[in-house]
Amino acid sequence: MDDNETAVVTADDLVRARERLLTPGRRRLAAEPLREALVDLHEFWLTAHASAAGISGPGIALVAVGGLGRRELVPYSDLDLVLVHNGFKGIDDVADKLWYPLWNSGIGLDHSVRTVGEALRVAAGDLRTALGLLDIRHVAGDQEVSQRLADSARQAWRSGVRTRLDEIAESATKRWARSGEIAHRVEPDLKHGRGGLRDITMLDALAVAQLVDRPSVEVDEARRLLLDVRTELRRVARKPRDVLRAQDGDEVASALGLADRFALARALSSAARTVVYSFDVSLRTARAAVPKRGLGAFLSRTPPRRPLDEGVVLHGSEVSLARDAMPSRDPALLLRVATAAARSKHPIAAGTLTRLADSAPELRQPWPREAREELLALLGSGSGLVDVVEALDRTGLWGRLFPEWGAVRDLPPRDAAHMWTVDRHLVQATAHAARLATTVSRPDLLLLGALIHDIGKGRQADHSEVGAALATQIGERLGLWPHDVETLSLMVRHHLLLPHTATRRDVEDEATVHRVVETLGGDPVLLELLFALSEADALATGPGVWTDWKASLMADLVSRCRVAMAGEELPKPEPLDQVQQDMADRVTKAGKPDVLVDGTTVTVVAPDRPGLLSRATGVLALNSLEVHAAAMRSHGPAAVDVFTVSPRFGSMPDASLLREQLTRAVDGTLSLAEKLAAKERDYGGPPLDRPPAKVLWFDDESTGAVVLELRAGDRIGLLHRVADALERCGADVQWARASTLGATVVDSFSLVADGPLDRKKIERAVLDAAR
Repeated sequence: MDDNETAVVTADDLVRARERLLTPGRRRLAAEPLREALVDLHEFWLTAHASAAGISGPGIALVAVGGLGRRELVPYSDLDLVLVHNGFKGIDDVADKLWYPLWNSGIGLDHSVRTVGEALRVAAGDLRTALGLLDIRHVAGDQEVSQRLADSARQAWRSGVRTRLDEIAESATKRWARSGEIAHRVEPDLKHGRGGLRDITMLDALAVAQLVDRPSVEVDEARRLLLDVRTELRRVARKPRDVLRAQDGDEVASALGLADRFALARALSSAARTVVYSFDVSLRTARAAVPKRGLGAFLSRTPPRRPLDEGVVLHGSEVSLARDAMPSRDPALLLRVATAAARSKHPIAAGTLTRLADSAPELRQPWPREAREELLALLGSGSGLVDVVEALDRTGLWGRLFPEWGAVRDLPPRDAAHMWTVDRHLVQATAHAARLATTVSRPDLLLLGALIHDIGKGRQADHSEVGAALATQIGERLGLWPHDVETLSLMVRHHLLLPHTATRRDVEDEATVHRVVETLGGDPVLLELLFALSEADALATGPGVWTDWKASLMADLVSRCRVAMAGEELPKPEPLDQVQQDMADRVTKAGKPDVLVDGTTVTVVAPDRPGLLSRATGVLALNSLEVHAAAMRSHGPAAVDVFTVSPRFGSMPDASLLREQLTRAVDGTLSLAEKLAAKERDYGGPPLDRPPAKVLWFDDESTGAVVLELRAGDRIGLLHRVADALERCGADVQWARASTLGATVVDSFSLVADGPLDRKKIERAVLDAAR
């Protein structure tokens, strides 16, 4: 016991000693020693004060459960304590003497006072209590009472576990629904999230019930990492917190010796997925180990074995190897097992995965035809693919098929719009591509392209270029024809071409179309493959990334490219329709703005003057309309601006409201800046952790205009502020595109001016506006 501990007399002393342990200084403890020191510190105080409170004679004991019971006490955790007794008289006075000093000092306390029988009855009806009693550790008093409760709780758990497996599964599922998956959350819940510490507690409980083996070395390593991250997070936050926020990631990572928050996220993803896989396998094993009664027991005495494919059977509810299967002599067996599992949506038995890992042969280049065909069948299985690849990857089998996978395994996305790690994103994209297989002439190449389109990430180079080289390597290993290898490589190299062009360039511009056609070598098959891949990629990125607007814009671009590839004349930009011309004539006579709402298209007509674009976009933002595209045209002295929009929520506003607000904005009686700032405050203000804004420049060779691209964090009225900045710099906007990816936007503006554009001045103004 060190000097800090021997000086702990009162509960306030305990708080001060705890704070000294957590205060940065010359003797900063690493995460695990810090937890041990916190356990020793609190137990020292509890042991010393238990005797003074009357916990010294027979028939009464103080036990710890939870983190203190497991010796995993992280900073600012509540103390989980149980006062156990044999009908001890005056037990309430004893409890008050122990609890009140802790309460008065502000130490969190989760406490109960029970006899052994009472504790067991509560545990029988409450899963959390039952699990807590499995971690009992004696602190003070009659050790025989503590041991009797511990032994009884474990015996009751073992004898009653058969009735609680569904409760365990349901409890975990509800918790995951609230907290999400640690592996794929930007801000993961280390305790309650899927793959977190609660799941490891469940694994321990199943092992105590003797239904499964104790957690593996890999799970123990995951437990240590999760505890270390939770420890450092609370030390950084100086409060009880289990959700790792993005702004705390770098500091926590540094404390653990990791490069940055992305390295930390990758390590957490790997740990969580290890826990998830172990939990799923253990729960299935536990259910299989619990004997059934009655007719169900008779029917399930020998689970049926239903053939699924050559050498593959469905054994009960798991996909297994047939008795006569010989993995060492059947190079396609691994993929047949995987395909059967994906199609039937049944998990692969753990024993089968182990046997395949031990004896399945390496597939030599080029792969045999049957193995290649089974791979394509697996990739085309749809949503069932996800769990199968996860199981193969956690057991090392997927990396054996695709050695290139290691660089993207558990790799966190750099863009907040992506909801999955890079490897999971690739598998999700492949599952979406399977539903698009009938839209292309080469579904095999679509599936392969979806699987590896981001395989170049995680390396210090352009991921499209690196990925194209890796695609060539993979295609040759699979044994594809040389022309197919080239097409696969080009798919990976240009998988961003269509979405970037459609959402950031003028698709009605002939030069834009011819540039795409030239890039693709005039190949219509490659064009249709990229179109389908773009949709699958967007769907696998996250909700709201693939929209009707983006789909129609890309379809328009692809249609124009097909016309150009056929050698036909491209359609000219459509002139203003009669309705727009009539609006322009009325505005010219009246001198006042007019607005037309037609579906998700808003047409703004006003006397042509500087500042119209910023005022129009400000009014749209004020009415919660997200602008996707804007085209600036004119008819005589009137400007005709056409906006493609979508309501962020609710329905489209009435045109008369937009007209009234635009009129006031133009004549200066409506302060858009103040209104938008107030609207943003009502919604909690701008995000504090927005990514830094960035400006890129591109030259439009068809018109001589310059394209400015802004990448920035989204906020209310951003397009209005940027348009205002451009107008104040004397830049005239011909068209604009706005693409929103989660909390990030990519806005493109085609600019012209009477004289040379002052790019540095414009860039400074735009970046200031984006802050």
